[in-house]
Formats: sequence, C-alpha cells, structure tokens
Amino acid sequence: MRGPTELTSGSIPRRLFTFALPILLGNVLQSINGSVNAIWVGNFLGTAALTATNNSNIVMFLLLGAVFGVTMASTILIAQSVGARKPDAARRVVGTSASFFFALSLAFSALGLWLSPAILAWMGTPADALPLGVTYMRVMFLALPASYAFFFVNAALRGAGDSRTPFAFLVLSVFLDILLNPLLIFGLGPFPEMGIAGSATATLVAQCVSVAALVHYIYRKRNPLTLRRADLHLLRIDWGIVRTIVAKGIPMGLQMIVLSSSMVIFMRFVNRFGSDTAAAFAAAQQLWNYVQMPALALGAAVSSMAAQNIGAGLWARVRETARFGVLYNFLLTGVPVILLYLASRPAIGVFLPADSPAIGIAVHLNLIVLWSFPLFGVSMVLSGVVRAAGAVVAPLLILAFALLVVRAPLAWLTVDRWGADAVWWSFTISAIVAMLLTVGYYLAGNWRSARPNRISPSR
Repeated sequence: MRGPTELTSGSIPRRLFTFALPILLGNVLQSINGSVNAIWVGNFLGTAALTATNNSNIVMFLLLGAVFGVTMASTILIAQSVGARKPDAARRVVGTSASFFFALSLAFSALGLWLSPAILAWMGTPADALPLGVTYMRVMFLALPASYAFFFVNAALRGAGDSRTPFAFLVLSVFLDILLNPLLIFGLGPFPEMGIAGSATATLVAQCVSVAALVHYIYRKRNPLTLRRADLHLLRIDWGIVRTIVAKGIPMGLQMIVLSSSMVIFMRFVNRFGSDTAAAFAAAQQLWNYVQMPALALGAAVSSMAAQNIGAGLWARVRETARFGVLYNFLLTGVPVILLYLASRPAIGVFLPADSPAIGIAVHLNLIVLWSFPLFGVSMVLSGVVRAAGAVVAPLLILAFALLVVRAPLAWLTVDRWGADAVWWSFTISAIVAMLLTVGYYLAGNWRSARPNRISPSR
C-alpha cells in the first residue's frame, strides 16, 4: 500500500492527477451503476417501480448528503495529521469518527425502517408506487450502516493520500450491484425472485461485501490508520474531535443543501415554460452530470492534498496544488464542454425522441450554459483548498450568494422580458459571480489564518 504521506512530496501535477483520477472514475462508475439499475427496474418492473426507486433514492441521497460535510471534516483532520507526521492523532480521528458514524448510521437506519411509509407518503408518492417504495426503501435503510461505513473508510484513506484503494473496492461494489440486480429481481438460477426488493438487496449485498473486503485488505496491508487491539480505546468517542468535525462539517454539508435548494427554485422557473422546455432541461442535465464530475473530483483531491501539506507546513506546495488544480479543471472540464458543443444535437438526442422540439431547445440552452462549467469548477477547486485550512464558512456564503441571491432573483427579474433565456443566463452569470468571489477570497489570503492546530483533535 502506498505511503500515507505521499502528497507532501514529489511532483505536484503528477501527484494531483494520479490522486484525482480514481475519484473521477469512481464518480462515473456510480452514475453508470445508477443508470443500469434504473434500466432494469424501469423496463421490466414498470413505471410505478421506477417512481418508487427514484423517490427512495432521493431520500437516501439526502441522508448521504447529510454526512457529507462531517465526512469531509474527518478527511481534512486525518490529512492534516498525516501531513504533520502525527499518526497517533490520525488514528484518534479515525477511532472517534468510526464510532460516531456507526452510531449515526444505526440511528438513521432504525428510524428509516419505522418511518419509511410516512416519508414516502409525505413526498406525495403515487398510490401505485407507494407499497413498492416502502419495500425498496426499507431494504435500503438496512444497507445504510454498510453504506456509511464504506463512505467513511474511503474518505479516511483519501485523507491519508490513497485514492486508488477506495476506487478498487468501489469497482467491486458497482460490479456486484450490477450483476446481482437482474439475478435477484427475476430470480435467475439459485437466486430467489424478489422483484423491486431484489434491486435494493443487490445494493445491500454489494455494500456489505465491499466494505468487509476493504477493511480486511487495509488490515492485511497494515495500513497506518488501522486500529489494533492496543488502540481499541480510541473507539471511545472524543467529544472534542466530534465538536470539531461537526463545527467544520456543518457548513460543508449546508453547501449541498444550498445546491439542492437552488436547483428546486431553478426548476420552478423552467417548468413555467412547459413540458418541452422542462424535457430539454432534463436531457441537458443528464449531460451536465458528467461535465461537472472532473471539478467535483478535483475539489475532493485538492482538499486532501492541500490539507496534508498544510499539516506539514508546506504552504508553497499548497499554492502549487491550487494552481495545478485550476489548470486541470480547465483541461478536464473544458474538453467535454468542447466536445458537446461540437456534437450537442446527437448527444441530446440520446435522451429525447428524434422528432421532439425539446432537442432544439436543449441545444440552444447548452450554447448559453455549457461554457460556465469550467468557471464554476474554479470555485470548486479553490474552495477545496481553503476548506483544507479549516476555512469553511466563506465558501458556503459565496455559494449561497451566487445561487440564492444572484441566480434566483436575476431569473425572476428578467424572465418576463427575456423568457427562458433569462433562466439560462442566470445559471451562467451566477457561475461567473461564484468564480470571481472565490478567486478574490483565495487571493486575499485570510483563509490561511485557519491554522491546522485550530482544527486538530484534542488529546
């Protein structure tokens, strides 16, 4: 297994690229996994089943998003400790975080099993999809502790500078999930026919097997983060660490809420122009999901890399990490944007009927919006750097200002005059504002005052 402090030495562009690439490929794999599972459910179990899984998966995504911030805070703490060559401090974070996430997952799982019918009813799930949704969601809640464990162990390894091992076991998880879906849905061979519950059970089995195999592997390789018998006392929750993780994690988690809320508001503007425009936006969004993946991967990668170097006091490497992160963002996000501009109509046509008027609308809105993704990627990368130093409030405020104060009011004020173009331009202009504010904050340097010892775990 690769050394735990590798991100503090060697070629920065090579380290950053090789560290970010598995994260990017993992994001792509997860999207493909969701698409394949949706194909099995939608085409063979019907629209009610697809609606049931979609509604349930929205809830599960929100629950994973709820711990995204605290997971990122744990990653940063681990990375700073590893960078400072304090393996005992890193293991203290691992021990407390593992117990904290396990307790949290058990609580969410128990509540979810009980409240699944009420949650789906509150969401307005159609009557024909409701019982299917309850069946599916309850199995997914059974899988939640394994999902949280897998999520946490992956984040801890990335904090220690290892993104390849998490990717390898993510491949295993996705492979098992895709393989088991048809076997358990239709009852092929020795497997029972479980219908919609089979799709959720495939995820449950894949997550359990993958996290067990991952934990076994890192113990067999004697990873420095593993807790041996003499370290079991570290599993007792250190509330000082928890307070730090929660205090730093909540603002990062709120960013996910801001993103979700802004998209809900955005959809309200889109829907007023009718089903063709809504369908065009939905098709374009399928492409955008892949376009924005490099920026998301780079944001996570630079956060871990910068945190290790901050812990080691190597601020020159932090600056270089930010610089190459921005350059890679323009390259890795810019290339798919250019390709989509060159082949926008065929790409959109994958998701819409050939004679649909929505294709022309989607091509037009892509002309206005696509070029903003590399700009928004700059915000993602630089926010990842400043978060690594513990400065988590400013990125949240910048994102909230750009998406809730600029985007939504701009669309509202201009939509009557400019029609749907006002909505598309509000998306692009908000990305420009977010980039300018993030660059300004990064260059101002105030974030550097959030030194590692302010977020390091208490002894």
